[in-house]
Order: sequence, then C-alpha cells, then structure tokens
Amino acid sequence: MKKLRAMKDTRTGLFMILVFLFWLKTIFAYFVDFRLGASGIFQYLILLINPLATTIFLFGIAFYFKRSRFFYPVLGGIYIANTFLLYLNVIYFREFTDFMTVATMTGYSKVNQGLSGSSLALTNVHDVLYWIDIVIIIGLMLFKKIKFDPRSVNHRMAFSLTSIAFLLFGINLTLGEMNRPQLLTRTFDRTYIVKYLGLDAFTAYDGIKSQHTNKLRASATKSQLKVVKKFTDSHYASPKKSMYGIAKGRNVFVIHLESFQQFLINKKINGQEVTPFLNSIYSGDNTYSFDNFFHQVGQGKTSDAENLLETSTYGLPQGSLFATLGSDNTFQAAPAILKQRAGYTSAVFHGNVASFWNRNNVYKNMGYQYFFDASYYDTSGDKATGYGLKDKLLFNDSIKYLQRLQQPFYAKYITVTNHFPYDLDSEDMDPNFKTVDTGTKAVDNYFVTAHYLDQSLQEFFTYLKKAGLYDNSMFVIYGDHYGISDSENKKLATVLGKSADNWTDFDDAQLQRVPLMFLIPNSGGNGKVYHQYGGEVDVLPTLMHLMGISSKRYIQFGTDLFSSHHDQVVAFRNQDFVTPNYTSISGVIYKNSTGEVIKPTGKLKQQLAKDAKKVSTELDLSDSLNEKNLLRFYHPKGFKAVDAADYNYSNGLDQAIDIEKKLKTKSTSIYSENNNKSTTDEYSTDAPEAGHSTTESNRIKITNPDDNKN
Repeated sequence: MKKLRAMKDTRTGLFMILVFLFWLKTIFAYFVDFRLGASGIFQYLILLINPLATTIFLFGIAFYFKRSRFFYPVLGGIYIANTFLLYLNVIYFREFTDFMTVATMTGYSKVNQGLSGSSLALTNVHDVLYWIDIVIIIGLMLFKKIKFDPRSVNHRMAFSLTSIAFLLFGINLTLGEMNRPQLLTRTFDRTYIVKYLGLDAFTAYDGIKSQHTNKLRASATKSQLKVVKKFTDSHYASPKKSMYGIAKGRNVFVIHLESFQQFLINKKINGQEVTPFLNSIYSGDNTYSFDNFFHQVGQGKTSDAENLLETSTYGLPQGSLFATLGSDNTFQAAPAILKQRAGYTSAVFHGNVASFWNRNNVYKNMGYQYFFDASYYDTSGDKATGYGLKDKLLFNDSIKYLQRLQQPFYAKYITVTNHFPYDLDSEDMDPNFKTVDTGTKAVDNYFVTAHYLDQSLQEFFTYLKKAGLYDNSMFVIYGDHYGISDSENKKLATVLGKSADNWTDFDDAQLQRVPLMFLIPNSGGNGKVYHQYGGEVDVLPTLMHLMGISSKRYIQFGTDLFSSHHDQVVAFRNQDFVTPNYTSISGVIYKNSTGEVIKPTGKLKQQLAKDAKKVSTELDLSDSLNEKNLLRFYHPKGFKAVDAADYNYSNGLDQAIDIEKKLKTKSTSIYSENNNKSTTDEYSTDAPEAGHSTTESNRIKITNPDDNKN
C-alpha cells in the first residue's frame, strides 16, 4: 500500500496507474458491452493485450512535456478524451451493433440528434464504471492526495515508451494476422479490427482510410466509370411484360415504416393482431408483396435505406453516405428521373429537423421539389418524440401541403414513432392492445409503437379514399431496417416461438427481413405474396418498370423483382449474403431450410464462391461510384444533371400555391379538383394531441384497402 501511495505521486507511477485503469475499463467494455465474438485461448489472449500498445503510445505523449504544469494536463486530457471515445462507442454499439467511424464522428452534428434522442435509454447502471475513476482521481488531486511531481523528465522516457508501444503493436498485429490473415486489407468487418487491434487502432486506421477516400474523389476520372457501367449493363434484368406499366401515370406514395421488421406482419400478441391494417394491405387482391425481402443498410440506417430505395446504389461501408458525401454528391434518383421522364412533382413529409442525416442538402441533390420538415408542423409539447412529430399527427398535419401538389406526384412519408427506444405516451396507446412481457422494455414496447403506426396508416388511407386520391395512386410500403438489434434478439426469440439457447448468427440474419408491398388499387386483382429473394437496392428498377419507365439507361445495382432474370443473391453491407437456399455469414455457410452449418463441395462450392465474388464486386463498384462521385461524369439520354440551387425548402406551401396560380393549364392538385376547397376536414384522427377523443367509438373500423367503400 505504501508503494502504491508513493507511486501515485510520481509521473511514471501515475502513468502506470492510468494505463492499468484504462486497460481495465476497455476489457470491461469488450466483455460486457461489445459483441466481439472471441473464441479460443489465442483470441482471448489477443483481446487482453490489444488495448496496451495504443494506450501506452497515447498516454506516453505526456512525457514529451518536461514541466509538470504541462505534463499533468496533457496526461489527464488524453485519459479523459480516450474514455470519452470508448464510452461513445459503447452507446453507439448498443444502438447500431457497430463501432463509430471517423466518418460517423465528423458527421456527428448531422446525426447526433437521433442518437441523443435515445441516449438515456441506451445507458446502463454499470456505465458509472467508465467514469468513476476519473471523478476519484480529480478528487484526490483537489484534496492533494495525489501530489504533482515537480521533477522534470528526460525525453528518453518518452522515446522509450513510444518504442515499447510500437513493439507491442507489432506483436499484436502479427498475432492478429496469424489468426486472421489479411486483417487490414480485407476489413470486411469492423468488429475484427477492434477484436484484434483495439478500438484506438481501429479509429486511427479508419481515419487513414477516410483521408484516402477524400483523395480518391479529388483524383477520379471519367474512365473509371466504365467498369461500373459494364457491370450494371450486364446485370440488367428486363421487365415482365404483364407488369410493365401497370401503374403508369399514377401518383406514387412511398411510405417508410421506421424500424419495421417482416415478423410483425400477421403477428398476433395475446390473440390480437399487432398490425391489422397493414395485414389487410399485405394480403390484398391488388397488393404485390414480398416475404423474402431484406434491408441492406449499414451505419447510415434510415438514410442508407432511402439511398438504396431511390438510387439503387448501396450506402458506404463506413458512416452514412447522406451525412458524409451527400452535400456534394451527384445522384440520379427517383424524384429527378420521374420529373424528367414523366412530369412528376416530388415531396418528402417528415416531422424531424431538416438537417437530420443531412437531408436538407441531399434531397436537393436528388431533385426533391419540396421538403416539409419539422418547421412546417407544430411539434410542441407531447406532439413529438425525440425523432420528430408523432405519426398520426404527421399524416394529419401534412394534408394542407399534400393537397396543393400538382398530380402526378411522388410523395415520401417518413414515419418515426416506431423508433428505438419505442416510447409512447400512455394517452396514445390503444387500451385494448396488450403487449408481451419479455422483461426487456425495448422488445415489449416495440409491438406497442408498431400497433400505433398501423393505426396511423389506417387513418391516412381513409382520408385518401375520401379525398379521391386512393384509386389513382400506387403505394410503395416498406420497412427501412431492423427494429430489434442483434443484441436483443434472444429476448425476442420466445415471442417468435424459438429457443433463445439455440439462437445463432443464422437466426440474426433471417430477421433482417423487412416488408415490401406495392399496392396498386384497381389493377386487376392479381396481387399475391411473392417468395423470390430481394433487397432494398431492387426497389427503384422495379418501381420504374411498374410505371412504364425503362431503367436500362441508368446505373443501378438492383434488378426488377418481377423479372424472370432478377438476381436473387442479396448482399449485406458487410459482404455477407443470402440466397433462396443458403446464407453466408463471415464465410460460414448455413442451409436455409434447416439453419445448419454446411461445408459445401463440388458445384455448390463453386456457385457460392461465384456468389461471394459477385457480392464483393457489386459492393466495391457501388463504393467506387459514390466515394469518387463518378455519376458526375455520366449523362444518360434524357437526363439532365440536378442543380441543387433550383430548390428552396423554406417556403414550400407558398411555392406550391404560386405554381398553381401561374399554371397555363388547369391545376391538377386535389385542392383544385375539390373546387378550391381544402380537404383537411376530410381527415379524421383519434390522436389526443390533435384535440380528438381516444374513446373506442372514435376508432376507425379496419377495412380492406381494396374496398372502395369509405
């Protein structure tokens, strides 16, 4: 004890204590908060030593400052900053099951509202262990229980520590390469870098890669586009004749179901359907649904889903494309294509701030004419959650803007209430719906907020029928990404009738299914549930073909889901993939019919290797296209590059009214078709925040969406 007391009063002693404490809290994070998948003595050994090299290197910087008045602030500042980085990753991992990249951090101001909105729910009691040592050390310094060592130190100590750090890192890297060859060159999974080299090393490595990306964009040339174009041309799937153009000229509603997974469809809890209205759409006579449709998002989550859906390109391997590159990236997206090919007006309705995920800039580059963000709605009091206006209010309050849009229009609604941590005010809950009791609040409440979302859509569709918008529209309804994270899936297992003890990575992969529905009223009653495999990247070419617009001239990585030539190899952002018969996770092959691990041989081995190469190539080419901004060099026939300066989202309603007044032809807005009378009174909601009663008598009876009776 005396030696410890004496040690803390020397620079070297305090350095050693802080190195040990930071190593301890890092190991604690590895085993308690992160899912690094370590197995075997060798991997656990690497896990135990990997924080040391970078910790010694960073803390050792303080020894380059001879005077104590510099040494202690530098050492303390580095210690606190490194703890902050560690804890940020802990919080981030709980939400995204991933680590923060430099791209994420540099774009943090654009996404921090969403993370901070759930930060309290993401904290745990044991988080105090990440900070208590700092509080204690500061207290000991203030009460002079830790004395500052006034003796200057020789720079040889600093050089020695730096050398030791590099030596340890070299050993660490060698051990990592022995267990995982091509660790740094493949980098298909960020978890591997953290597991083998540590969090600080991952952050530094990622920073180097980010700088490399910046150089790529600056040096990109038109000739680099040829490889991408050759791949997408060879990958093109011609449309199915019977489906081509069946939605031509219709309004298009894209309804983005936040965090909505496929297992919610037709799911019953305590004998009650969670989403009865969506279920009626899903199985409707004029709905073309897909039950093997997967989200393909990365760290950008919702923004990645939007990009996949509207550009048929993938998000980035690290960070969000919207947040990091979207401000100056060139897009050939659905809004611009539909405007230029078929005269469509386009608008987004979203009750969050415009800057969230950098949408205020990205939407302009995509060619969106209007963006009705939170500034257009009353979000005061209980009307909003941490992610924006509640869904019932979003649909209700958007009508005054929707009714002014010139038809045909392309309108996207981004819902938010069904978002982690799935909190809902008691007054918004259906008293007749009882959820599960798994002991995990996020899982239990997930069904409550999904039920609320379902009611929101029911109210909206009732209005559309009354206003005369339903019959001449097409509805693209999809789930953007998972709602329950992999870390909570075992809690969900019992609700799905499975064993938590036997839950595997294969089960996690299968839960990445999200719903996709194309509802086309009065389209012949030939709707059904399709079983072919597909992903979000396939939506745009499918949508275009349904509208009678060929996708062949554009660079798109997806293929028409209805086409007989549709590619059913679904790529995940980490290069895992799923096919109708097999699932590949980190190189491990599972048989879909049984969930068992297999070791493929012969032709099957060759086919899966071909699929893996195709997935890798597709993701790499998409990354090249976006990271180098290659679309600026591509000018397909009939497409004019979007000029963001053409759009101003500050006075959308005034613009819509002004356009209506200046039209040389008759206005096609629903407002004009209603003899210049507002249709807002046609909307009925039981949202208590809108001043309506929540009694059961005011709830709308569920009807089949194909039923034209209101």
